[in-house]
Amino acid sequence: MFKGLLPIGTVVLLKNSQKRVMVIGVLQKQVREGDEVIWDYSACYYPEGYMGPDKTFLFNNNQIEKIYSVGYQDEEQFAFKDKIDKIRNDLLSTNEE
Repeated sequence: MFKGLLPIGTVVLLKNSQKRVMVIGVLQKQVREGDEVIWDYSACYYPEGYMGPDKTFLFNNNQIEKIYSVGYQDEEQFAFKDKIDKIRNDLLSTNEE
């Protein structure tokens, strides 16, 4: 399994789902009823792409059933991944305290 956060463009199938989604954002903040929740990813349907905010999904790594394709990776993405993986780990350790 992939360690840390997946890159933008990754196509996955979520548990208890039949439709694949494509990652379009990482470490996404959702505010509802005054509470903030940080999700690992935002995604849209694959292959359709972004079709509006009502067709956007938030989920975490532990909800991924299968990875079909890992998004584009280069030096810039690897540097970004190092930063966001550290932020995510800090957030997770803060929530565990």
